[in-house]
Amino acid sequence: VKFVESGGGLVQPGGSLTLTCAASGLPFTALSFSWFDMSWYRQAPGKERELVAIITSPDGSTNYAESVKGRFTMSRDNAKNAVFLQMNSLKPEDTAVYSCRARREQLGRDYWGQGTQVTVAS
Repeated sequence: VKFVESGGGLVQPGGSLTLTCAASGLPFTALSFSWFDMSWYRQAPGKERELVAIITSPDGSTNYAESVKGRFTMSRDNAKNAVFLQMNSLKPEDTAVYSCRARREQLGRDYWGQGTQVTVAS
């Protein structure tokens, strides 16, 4: 199973980007994908990787890092085996490689995407 992120790029401060993370080839049914906890992480140069946002299963609740609350919105489309991260009011400190993670702890499944670069600069 391979997860692929897309949508990164260069954006000016205050701008917006939407990241997508999708499982290649739709390997899961909508129901089985819905049981994955899905999350976005980021890692800036010289810094540790941090959790940005997570949607937990099965309740679908979403939690965000304090630094992105009110600016980022995470969502999922189980039929498309995909999750999204809408990022608004971007700041230079949001610059990082963003990676998605799909985890189903009960089955020992833990998948990571390769990451996509987001650069916020004028």
